[in-house]
Amino acid sequence: MRPLLTSKEMGNADRLTTERFAIPSIILMENAAASVAEAASMVLADDPGSEKIVILCGKGNNGGDGAAAARLLWLKGARVRIFLFGNVEETDGDARTNFEAAKALHGQTSPKGGTIEFAKIPELGTWKDALQAEVEGSTVAIDALFGTGLSRPLEGDLAFATELLQTRGLHSEPTVISVDIPSGLAADSSEIIGPHVNADLTITFTAPKFANVMPPAGSSNGELVIADIGTPAELAEEAGSGAFISEMSDAAEWLRKTAFTDTSYKKKRGTVALVAGSVKYAGAAVLAANGAIESGVGMVTLAVPKSAVAAVSERLHPEVITVGVEETADGFASAEAYEEIADLLATSDAVGIGCGLGSGHETTRDLVRRVIEIRKCPVVVDADGLNAIAPMTVEGSPDAPLILTPHQGEFLRLLGTEDKSAIDDRIGAVRAFCREHSVITVLKGPRSLVAEPGGKVVLVTSGNAGTGKAGNGDNLTGILTGFVAQARRFGIDPFETSFVAVYLGGFAADLAMDRIGTRSMLASDVRRHFAEAVQAIEEEF
Repeated sequence: MRPLLTSKEMGNADRLTTERFAIPSIILMENAAASVAEAASMVLADDPGSEKIVILCGKGNNGGDGAAAARLLWLKGARVRIFLFGNVEETDGDARTNFEAAKALHGQTSPKGGTIEFAKIPELGTWKDALQAEVEGSTVAIDALFGTGLSRPLEGDLAFATELLQTRGLHSEPTVISVDIPSGLAADSSEIIGPHVNADLTITFTAPKFANVMPPAGSSNGELVIADIGTPAELAEEAGSGAFISEMSDAAEWLRKTAFTDTSYKKKRGTVALVAGSVKYAGAAVLAANGAIESGVGMVTLAVPKSAVAAVSERLHPEVITVGVEETADGFASAEAYEEIADLLATSDAVGIGCGLGSGHETTRDLVRRVIEIRKCPVVVDADGLNAIAPMTVEGSPDAPLILTPHQGEFLRLLGTEDKSAIDDRIGAVRAFCREHSVITVLKGPRSLVAEPGGKVVLVTSGNAGTGKAGNGDNLTGILTGFVAQARRFGIDPFETSFVAVYLGGFAADLAMDRIGTRSMLASDVRRHFAEAVQAIEEEF
């Protein structure tokens, strides 16, 4: 996990880096500039002098990063032109140091043939056409106008400059690199507040900010690279308020802890019981059960209404055990089914309930509530299982964690409201809910959130719009339940396990998108790419 910081928290981390570890702030700026220069160099051809880089700088530290990056690119032999929106005399601190250096180098040739041209634009005025021509004729355009301090919409000349990078010219398409955050976005907000840059690549420093990753603002960042510039990791976490993003290394560490050995066998790997499906929704049970058995767990047993057994069995992996249970007249599981599977539930390492179960019958709702209330192991609740306990009527416990996986509508029902504004602050809402009910919650959506009773919230950085189709929730429930069963056997934290499972499911979806595209991608395609996702991460680490 890596902390997700507000602009104030990031400022505190930078300040403490200097105060506590005696690392001068100008060194942090130099390191930040080096990461931007490296990213720009990757775009240039082998002969950097044959292409042009334009850097648009504001008067603050973000602009100072850009000016320092210009000097470093000049040393590499690049042709760089800086546009400062203001006067050098209006800048101060480390930024002024770098502006004065860049200005002094104007017209000078570096040992590798690099050149710098420095232009100040106190008022854009007649510069508009010239600036547009410069951007259109460049290979790389670096956005160093505004960093994390912006809180209101841009207007006038600065709005024009950001929109110029947003549309990226009429005759050419330079690669747009934003420094720390695309200019025009408010760092602490997920909302679009006004004119802003649409970057191809954003280099953010030390830790991501909310607008780097939370949609819709996060969509303007392009590829996001988090550059370590010298701030100790402990300071970033100390400065933060308990929000994090997931990383591939988290998944790699979990996979290492649960690796197969010569002594692995089915009971040691964990056992899963799924209570899912009905005649009407047989596919949901199939997706969940197949996802579970492919997660690495040792054994999966699926309990479905008797009338759905045939429809389910013909599509299941043969390794999944199927049990038919008592049902209602409409083919949904009934409350009496609990007695038939009580021993199975009591001896499993994790239970998943709700996928395709149906919640329109009170007897089915009774079954869900009983499974949850008398649980002896972790229980993952999805779909109709969530509807059966909404508004929230059950509580979690450390000994037998309760893991809920709602989408937005289901979460509102758990909260007992139809007012969508109740989750405008998704992180705050899911954090408060988990604290109140002592549960782990996976709030699905664009950038899913995983929260726990202690207040930690992890934003999952994998996944794409292709998962917004029927069946993906069922697939995730199976994978998650399988992971939770393994975690219980290996003594791994269920919260860590939950966000890793969601991350791996999202990574599998990203692989499926690369090969199939979002339009035709199905939940079963995501499951089929799950093994590839696991293998790719294990090989990477």
